[in-house]
Amino acid sequence: MRFTELEREISGASRRMLTLTLRNLEHDGLLTRTVYPVVPPKTEYQATPMARELYQTLLALTGWADRHRNTIAAARRTYDEQATPSAISTEST
Repeated sequence: MRFTELEREISGASRRMLTLTLRNLEHDGLLTRTVYPVVPPKTEYQATPMARELYQTLLALTGWADRHRNTIAAARRTYDEQATPSAISTEST
């Protein structure tokens, strides 16, 4: 994808944050960046085989989180309701 395509797809990220993230992903070997010497400049990013493998793992993780979102939220509410000031102060000592 080109930088501008990524920028359109990823809402809420500043141009600077997107640039830094892409550089870090390239540094980690998850992206390759190709710069074409044309006017205006054209830069394309492509996921490496390692990134494509990681993508499958991330899909599994996000799928798990989505399936258990309500259960986790209920557990947090139950925990917060059962917490008492004395229990909290005992934990911090």
